[in-house]
Amino acid sequence: MPPVFAHGALRLYLLALLETGPKHGYELIKALSDRFGGTYSPSAGTIYPRLGKLEEEGLVATQTEGRRTNYSITPAGLVELDSRRDELAGVENDISASVRRLADNLRQDIRINMQGLRADLAATAEAARSAARTAGSPAGAATGPHFSQEGDRRLREAEMLVQAFRDDIRVELRRHGSRHPVTPVTLETVRTVLDQARISIRSSFEP
Repeated sequence: MPPVFAHGALRLYLLALLETGPKHGYELIKALSDRFGGTYSPSAGTIYPRLGKLEEEGLVATQTEGRRTNYSITPAGLVELDSRRDELAGVENDISASVRRLADNLRQDIRINMQGLRADLAATAEAARSAARTAGSPAGAATGPHFSQEGDRRLREAEMLVQAFRDDIRVELRRHGSRHPVTPVTLETVRTVLDQARISIRSSFEP
């Protein structure tokens, strides 16, 4: 896969991010991840060496606050940035193209992974149906009022399982969303898994 940033483009984009105000390393990483819609997140090993180089060149200054180091653009950094505005516009265009390319790659990976997941869910559903048919064979089938009571009990249990699943996943999603943006992979996984689960459950309704 082609590199996300061309040579020298990342350091220029870091200057552009710092133009809006001082930031520490994690804020810069998060800003880049947000710009790419969660499809790309640079590592600390990618960001910090470039920030160090910018500091050596006098384009970035640092200030330590406790255990955190804040980075800010210097007057020389602003001059550098102003002299390369046209190049920065090209970097923005490249980023947009990278986002589309990464999104396409993610969709392809999701499709491949979901095919395997669908097969696993289908096999699990079929095993459950087979077990239910065996347990509900004529020799042990319930009839009359007892059958109605047993059916009601199982209906309530199934509804409780669905409700518990919904509540658990909703809590997990909100907890994750409060710390990190929900990525396209997560959204597509939720959609596909729920669609397949719906199909598998409905197929179990068949006599």
